[in-house]
Amino acid sequence: MLRAELDSAALGQRIGVDGKTIDRWIGGRVPHRRNRLAVAEALGEEEAALWPTARPDQAPGFASTGEVVSAYAHRAEVPTDLWVGLLTGAREQIDILGYAAPFVFELTPHVHDLIAEKCADGARVRIALADPDCDHVRERDELEQLGGTLPGRIRNAFTMLGRIADVEGVQVGTHTVHLYNSWFRFDNQAIATPHLFRYRGYQHPALHLRRLSAFGIFETFAEQFRQVWDTVQMLEVSR
Repeated sequence: MLRAELDSAALGQRIGVDGKTIDRWIGGRVPHRRNRLAVAEALGEEEAALWPTARPDQAPGFASTGEVVSAYAHRAEVPTDLWVGLLTGAREQIDILGYAAPFVFELTPHVHDLIAEKCADGARVRIALADPDCDHVRERDELEQLGGTLPGRIRNAFTMLGRIADVEGVQVGTHTVHLYNSWFRFDNQAIATPHLFRYRGYQHPALHLRRLSAFGIFETFAEQFRQVWDTVQMLEVSR
């Protein structure tokens, strides 16, 4: 309330309750959810941050299956329409983490222009692919029985990036991390693909996730991305 420069009376007026009711909420009484959501919107906060005890489904340790929108036995079974819908629907943040992931840049003929338009509107895009010359790539190549082709696939993916890497708002880099999953985030939705022994990328299972809580499975994968991103060697681009 202090950050929003609202006292009890002003906040109450904004959401349609008496200022004394606001005082009772400040004193510890938990309002009905409709009012909780109204207050959260008025203050620019999340409901779970203001009243964590009122949302046990968003508390640490809660079974977060509600964040799993759908699950697929193999990444290849994720519908193209879903991928395109997630990409086109993103407004603020796109994160891509994998070894090569060239299919992302082939989703539509206009991926480059689409990402450029989103960045022009303020979106942030971060792409982290593996360093084709690192030890973990050679190891992953052996695990997936790719016959030494993975480094070439990664170099091809960077080639497919094309002018995306030159767009203001796009960051592209290489990592040398032994990945246990790939991660494709589009705002508060994502596709996560846990890596399995001797399975190739398209064979890995895939989870379509939506972020509902700071303590859910979505945030667990998102934090993993942040940890890897901290190690990324950024590519130099000419702008």
